[in-house]
Amino acid sequence: MSDTPFGFGLPPEEPEDGDEGKKKDPTGGGQGSGGPANPFGFGPGAGGDNPFAAMFGSMNPNDLGAAFQQLGQMLSYEGGPVNWDMAKQIARQTVSQGTTDGSKDASVGPAERTSVDEALRLADLWLDGVTSMPSGSVTTVAWSRAEWVEASLPAWQQLVDPVAERVGLAMGDVLPEEMQAMAGPLIGMMRSMGGAMFGQQIGQAVGVLAGEVVGSTDIGLPLAPAGKAALLPLNVERFGKDLSVPQDEVRLYLALREAAHQRLFAHVPWLRSHLFGAVEAYARGIKVDTSKLEDVVGQFDPSQPEQLQDALQQGMFQPEDPPEQKASLARLETALALVEGWVDAVVHEAAKSRLTSADALRETMRRRRASGGPAEQTFATLIGLQLRPRRLRDASRLWASLTDARGVDGRDGLWEHPDMLPTAQDLDDPDGFVHHEQLDFSELDKMLGEAAEGGTRKPSAEDRGEDGAGDDGPRTDGKDDDGR
Repeated sequence: MSDTPFGFGLPPEEPEDGDEGKKKDPTGGGQGSGGPANPFGFGPGAGGDNPFAAMFGSMNPNDLGAAFQQLGQMLSYEGGPVNWDMAKQIARQTVSQGTTDGSKDASVGPAERTSVDEALRLADLWLDGVTSMPSGSVTTVAWSRAEWVEASLPAWQQLVDPVAERVGLAMGDVLPEEMQAMAGPLIGMMRSMGGAMFGQQIGQAVGVLAGEVVGSTDIGLPLAPAGKAALLPLNVERFGKDLSVPQDEVRLYLALREAAHQRLFAHVPWLRSHLFGAVEAYARGIKVDTSKLEDVVGQFDPSQPEQLQDALQQGMFQPEDPPEQKASLARLETALALVEGWVDAVVHEAAKSRLTSADALRETMRRRRASGGPAEQTFATLIGLQLRPRRLRDASRLWASLTDARGVDGRDGLWEHPDMLPTAQDLDDPDGFVHHEQLDFSELDKMLGEAAEGGTRKPSAEDRGEDGAGDDGPRTDGKDDDGR
């Protein structure tokens, strides 16, 4: 589990060039800011003693009016557990500042859109021979980083709101019921600030991630609208910059991964809701230690909002971690590992005979995930989930073994029902899973359906053991069996 489980800070990253690296990012934006010791990007490196500098970007005296206006908006927020308007604004600001290597966002040109469209369509053709699932891409798009932010925010909201809501509710539960009415304005202000602080941190995280992702499925979850396969040309180029691999091959390999994800989520109807529901179930089980929160509520001075920030820095919202939550988290991580493992195995099968650099690109992607790449780090930071790279490799090997033992149809058929999928224990013993007898849930569903139908329909002649003509043959007297 992440050390910063609710989005209070991006994972720390040391600048490659020491102090010079810090000078390049004076506003505190980017992946290195807002680490666990400085959860909202406030303090040194983000505006000195001004605790709200990170929200307002690079400030100067002429910006003070706008800064205080935004502060007022923060304190007057009355929406859900996360101020998503602020999150969107911060994400767009972070994107506009560019990445730490100086890469700036830009609109996607016609030539880039054509290249992305051709790569995704060719990838779908190659996948036809290695999976029984048909194409899941209705449209293909080439996005700028800002466009990725706009398209992915609804999915982030679905992922993050349940966790943020649990934390927000703790703010109103620390006072006795008879005191909550008197403290209503104070509690409301703290919730508004909490929603804004969540929004600021999530916005910054999503903005940083926009500078790294190459498509819409980098975290193993569908962040784009259903049926929309997407690549970010600028980030695809950055991905292959130091690989000594032709850019066309890099683009095709990443298009294969995007198209494979699209097939899986389009043709396994329960998978999307299963994964998002697992995140929500995990959130419902969170138990927040409110002892520090009680102290803050009792001493909170509305004129000094940085007190809440200081409390957050000290781990006020560190959740308890009961056994059932660990089990829930393990199930979710296993499901995500199975998704990524299937994509890895299918893409390698499609690419190995067509792309000369398929092995190198596969290993680069695996190392990116194993080193805690930005996608995994951001996901872990926002909802407390961290994918285990060992499980991804194990899952890929298991899917490859299933292909050898049962063929493409037998492998892909396991996605028909969640109970048919391998478990974490199966990843430890892939041979045992591959060769043991599998239940055929389609036959079970058919039997259950027939049983349900049989309870409401009239028995047929065949059901009664009749041959359709009766034991004595048809009557010849013009009367029915009752003599009428």
